[in-house]
Amino acid sequence: MARAAIGRRSGTMLPWLGLALLLLIADQLTKLLILGYYQLGEATYVTSFFNIVRVHNTGAAFSFLAGASGWQRWFFTAIGMVAALLIVWLLKSHAGQRLFSFALACILAGALGNVIDRSLHGYVVDFLDFYYGRWHFPAFNLADSAITVGAACLILDELLRVRKAR
Repeated sequence: MARAAIGRRSGTMLPWLGLALLLLIADQLTKLLILGYYQLGEATYVTSFFNIVRVHNTGAAFSFLAGASGWQRWFFTAIGMVAALLIVWLLKSHAGQRLFSFALACILAGALGNVIDRSLHGYVVDFLDFYYGRWHFPAFNLADSAITVGAACLILDELLRVRKAR
């Protein structure tokens, strides 16, 4: 009986890993297209508030530590790998919690997508450029979007959990 419960618990992790894999494939495919069709800095006007542009980010979010001497590549790669391992462990332990697991799957995909970029290129490929007038939000990619959606869902999951406990 205990064996069946363990199998169900670990088996329910597969849809979340599948979601993470789909998001990871979409992230890597879009980055491959950008690398294949755009030169560094080249942009395509799409709307009055959005461009597609090829940018290389050697730092983390908002180019944090981008100007460092190169050690940040391996530092952020290691953080991404540790986060991925922790997330897989959490998914295995909490696969039945839908919103929590959805959030973790999104963050897992984003972390691995950017780890792949850092490992292969030494930088993360960013290409989504939103702006208003002369103000530009830092360019980002699908991995960053997945991490952001995942983080928002983690916050929502916690708020709902606390509210339910009252």
